[in-house]
Amino acid sequence: MSDTATDKNQVIVYSTTWCGFCHQAIKYFDEIKVDYKDIDVEKDPKAAEEMVKKSNQMGVPVIEIGDTIIVGFDRPKVETALKTAGFIK
Repeated sequence: MSDTATDKNQVIVYSTTWCGFCHQAIKYFDEIKVDYKDIDVEKDPKAAEEMVKKSNQMGVPVIEIGDTIIVGFDRPKVETALKTAGFIK
């Protein structure tokens, strides 16, 4: 399992290569210049298990921002979580 103290200070995107909403989320973070860690859950079974534990489901993307877990790319929820966690103003 990853170091949760480190995780709270970063944005994590659990994704797959074929997921359109994953690509939208990653493009959004690139556009607003927020650093993120992209984890391909097809290539990393342990990360996939971690994602399911955190989100209680198997769909992607799962976006972790601070203490917030967002299933899917819900831009308003992502923006609120980024502000709450201090990544954007």
